[in-house]
Amino acid sequence: MDTSSFSQRIGVVGYGHLGQYLVERILKDGDALGLTLAFVWNRNPDKLKGFVPDELILLDLSSFADRRCDVIVEVCHPHIVKEFGLHFLSRSHFLVGSPSAFSDPDLNQKLHRAARQHSRTLYVPSGALWGGQDIQRLNDSGALKALFIRMSKHPSCFRLTGDVLSDWTEQEGRRVLFRGSVAELCPLAPNNVNTMAAAAVAAGTLGFAGVQGEIVSDTALRDYHVVEVEVTGPNGFSVHTVRRNPAKLGAVTGSATYNSFWNSLLVCKGHGGRVYLC
Repeated sequence: MDTSSFSQRIGVVGYGHLGQYLVERILKDGDALGLTLAFVWNRNPDKLKGFVPDELILLDLSSFADRRCDVIVEVCHPHIVKEFGLHFLSRSHFLVGSPSAFSDPDLNQKLHRAARQHSRTLYVPSGALWGGQDIQRLNDSGALKALFIRMSKHPSCFRLTGDVLSDWTEQEGRRVLFRGSVAELCPLAPNNVNTMAAAAVAAGTLGFAGVQGEIVSDTALRDYHVVEVEVTGPNGFSVHTVRRNPAKLGAVTGSATYNSFWNSLLVCKGHGGRVYLC
């Protein structure tokens, strides 16, 4: 459904730093841009009180359909995508802020199928990925041969499963935490590798198992995150980009990614029953 001719109703799932930013922007600028906030849900609803109007707080996410959303935005956790993604797509377009959920091949297939079945668009934001649409075009032409992404951050910015970084010190410098397929990496750092996951979506022929990733802890990176992308095509073609994304100590998301995500939301006008990198 193309909602470009009238106000789009937006549901926001998650109220961390990125969720707060999106809610504030919709409340502030939404009228001028044709966006209306339909609901905000957070695992702990107490965090919404005083910041989100009471009538917009959704206490039970399973009742999301009552709010008649055009687009639902997930900025919470891959588990929400797994639990509610198919339900969301049955009612609205779905902007997935945790595309690391797609590393589960069964869930990935089911979400693609649901998008086609209901003629809804499954949107994947580029986030901190530079050149994502160029990667997708190279992939679609059959010319993409390899893709590698390295993400380097201060250790306080990682949220890893297990105790991989439990022993870090400010004096240790640079440490490679993992190198391998993005499929293997996503469960290790589900909140830190959404940029890599977006790249794996763009590089569909390689997929999560074929795209290679590396995460690096570096105590020297106190002011920004670094995202390096190496693309390989035919006949010696290659591209290497380096993006420095300003970020505070302990921040999972770099500051430039907030505006990137907002711009992705503005694109969500309905692009048919498919996956769309935005």
